[in-house]
Amino acid sequence: MATSNSVDIAKSSAYRWRLHRNVLIYVFFLLGLIGAMAWAESMGLSRNLIGPIFLFSTVMIYALIGIAGRTTDEDEYYVAGRRIPAMYNGMATAADWMSAASFISLAGALYLQGFSGNGDQPGGLAYVLGWTGGFCLVALLIAPQLRAMRLYTLPDYFDHRYGGRWPRVIAALASVLCSFTYIVAQIYGIGLIASRLTGVQFEIGILLGLGGVLLCSFLGGMRAITWTQVAQYIMLLLAFMIPVSWLAYKQLGNPVAPLVYGSQLSAISEIEQRLMDDPGELEVRREFAQRAKMYASRLQNVETSIEELRQELEGKIQTLKAEGADFATIAQVRRELLAVPQDPAKAREEWTRAKLENLERSRPLGGMPTHTQSFSGDPEGGAVQARLFNESRLNFLALVFCLMIGTAGLPHLLTRFYTSPTVAETRSSVAWSLFFIGLIYLSVPALAVLVKFEVLSNLVGSSFDTLPSWMAQWARLDSDLLSFSDVNGDGILQLGELKLGADMIMLATPELGGMPFVVSGLVAAGGLAAALSTADGLLLTISNALVRDMRPHSGAAPKSPEGRVILSKFALLAVAMLAAMVAAFKPAEILALVSASFSLAASAFFPGMVLGMLWSRVHRPAVILGMLSGLGVTIYYLLVNAPGVRHFWGLDPYDGLWWGIQPLSAGVFGVPVGFGVMILSTFLIPQPSSNSGTGDRSLAKTGSDSFPGL
Repeated sequence: MATSNSVDIAKSSAYRWRLHRNVLIYVFFLLGLIGAMAWAESMGLSRNLIGPIFLFSTVMIYALIGIAGRTTDEDEYYVAGRRIPAMYNGMATAADWMSAASFISLAGALYLQGFSGNGDQPGGLAYVLGWTGGFCLVALLIAPQLRAMRLYTLPDYFDHRYGGRWPRVIAALASVLCSFTYIVAQIYGIGLIASRLTGVQFEIGILLGLGGVLLCSFLGGMRAITWTQVAQYIMLLLAFMIPVSWLAYKQLGNPVAPLVYGSQLSAISEIEQRLMDDPGELEVRREFAQRAKMYASRLQNVETSIEELRQELEGKIQTLKAEGADFATIAQVRRELLAVPQDPAKAREEWTRAKLENLERSRPLGGMPTHTQSFSGDPEGGAVQARLFNESRLNFLALVFCLMIGTAGLPHLLTRFYTSPTVAETRSSVAWSLFFIGLIYLSVPALAVLVKFEVLSNLVGSSFDTLPSWMAQWARLDSDLLSFSDVNGDGILQLGELKLGADMIMLATPELGGMPFVVSGLVAAGGLAAALSTADGLLLTISNALVRDMRPHSGAAPKSPEGRVILSKFALLAVAMLAAMVAAFKPAEILALVSASFSLAASAFFPGMVLGMLWSRVHRPAVILGMLSGLGVTIYYLLVNAPGVRHFWGLDPYDGLWWGIQPLSAGVFGVPVGFGVMILSTFLIPQPSSNSGTGDRSLAKTGSDSFPGL
C-alpha cells in the first residue's frame, strides 16, 4: 500500500508542479545572487568579502534544504520515499557523480597529461571515456534490475541474491573501503576550495565545508541529499559553463566552446614546437638536469651528504654575515639549513623524490606530453620507445576499463537509482543523468585546451616583475598547486619554470582568463557544490553499511526503523570526522584517490553482480571466494606500488609494476581474478543445500518472479 501511494504521489501533476516551482525559485535566487555580487564588485566591494559571501550563501542554501528534508522515516531516509521523478533524479545523480575529481581535477589532468598521456600517466581523455562508458553500462545492465528488487543498499543485493551473512558483510566492508577512499578526496577538495575562498588555513577550511556536508546529510538522509544535490548541480553547471564560454568567446568569438575549441589545438602545437627549441627553455632544462644529478650524488652516501650540506650552509651564512648581506638573504639560507633532513631515511625519501621531480622537469615542456599526441613513444623507434608506446597504450586502456567497471559497481551511485518510483523511471533517470553529465563532460576537453592556450601565449614569456598577484596567492596556499622561480636568472618566466597542479587549473581559470573576481567566487562555489554533493552520498553509503548492512543478529542492534536511522546518523558523523582527519594529511591528489576507489569497487562488486544476474548456478561460496580474491589482488597491487611502501622497504619505484600498468588501474587485475575464481568455484564446490537466495531469487531468470514489483 505504501509503495503504491509513493508511486501515485510521484506521478501526480500537483506534486511535479510544486517541484518545478521550487527549482525555478532557486534558479532565480541564484542568478540574483551572482548579479548582486557582480554589481557589488563593480561598486568596489573587496575581493576578501566576495569569496566568503559566496561560501556562506551557498552552504546556507544547502543547509536549509537539508533541514527542510529532515526525517526519521526509514523509507525516506534511505531511498527518499522512492518518489523522485526521473529528471530530478538524473540531475541529483549527475551532481553525485561529478565530484571534486570531475569538476576540479579532470580539466587539470587533460591540461597536464594531454589526451593520451605517457607511460606513467594514462591521459585525461581516459577519464572522460571511462566514466561516460560506465554510465552506459549502468543504464543497460545494472540500474533497472536493482531498482526492480526494491532494495535499500548494494549489500542488500548480495544478501537477497546469495543469502547468508558473509556476502552481505563482505559487500558492506568493500562499500566502506571504496567510499572512504572516495570521500577523503572530496573533503580534500572542500578544504582546498574553502581555504582559497576565505583565506583560512587548509585544516580550518575542511571543517567549514564539513559543516555543510553534515547539515545536508545528517538530518534527512537520502531525502535531503537528493534535493540538495539538485541545487548543487545547478550551481556547478553555471560555475563550469560561464568561464569556459567566456574563454571561448574571448579567444575565438564564439561562446559554444565544444564546437570551436579544435582550432586552438593547432595553435598550441605550434607553440609547443617553438618552446622545445627555445634557448631559455633549454637553459632551464639543463639546470633541472644538473639538480637531478646533484640529488643522485647525494643519495650515493646519504649520511656524509647530510653533514656536508649542513657545513656548506653554515659556512654560507658566515660568509653572508661577513659581507654584510641583507637580513632576507641570510634568513633564506637559515630556512634551507633548518630544512636539511635530520634522519638519513627521511633524507633518502626527500632526495629521491626531488631527483625524480627534477628529472621530469628536465624534459621538454616541463615534462608534459604534447597535447595532441596519440601515445608516448614510437612502435618503430627502438626497444625503449616501443616499450614506452606499449605502456602508454596499456595504461590508457586499463584506466578506461577500471573506470567503466567501477562506475557499474560504485555503491553510492547505484543507490541513487533506488529512489525512482518505477523501473521505467529508473531507465529514464539514467538517460537524464547522461544528458546532465554530458553537458559538462563535452566542455572539459575544451576548457583544458583554452586554458593551455592562455598559459602558453599570455603567461609564459612574461617578466617576473609583471606576473599577476593571484599566482603568488596560490603559491602561498600550497606549492604543490602552483610554484614558479627564475631558474635560469633571465627575469622571464619559461614554461619549465612554472609548475601547475591538476587540482588548481579549473579553480584558477577565471584569474587566468582575466575575468571579474565574482566568476572566481562562482567557480569555487561550484567546486564546493561538486565536492559536497558527492560527500553527502558517500557518507550516507558508509553509515548505512556500518549500521544497516553489518548489523549484528543479536539483540544489540536497534529493532525499530527509527532506531536504525538514528544510529546511522551518528555513524555518519563519526565517519565524517575520521575522513576529515585523513584528508588533512593530503595523502594524494584528488584524481589518484578517486581512481583507486573505482578499482576497489570494480573488483569487489562487479563480478558478483553480473554473474548473479546472468547465471543462476553461481552460489554463495563461489561469490565469497571471488569477492575476496578480486579485492585482495587489487588491494595488494595498490599497496605494493604505493611510493611510501616501496620507499619503506627500499624497493625501486617502478620494479613492482605488472606490464607497466600504474597502480590506480589495479582493478584491471582484480576483476578478471574475481570472475575466474567465481566461475571455477561454482563448478568445483557443490552448491549448498540451504542456499537461500540462489535459485528462486536469481536474476538470471526472466518474468515477474525475477523482478519483484513488476
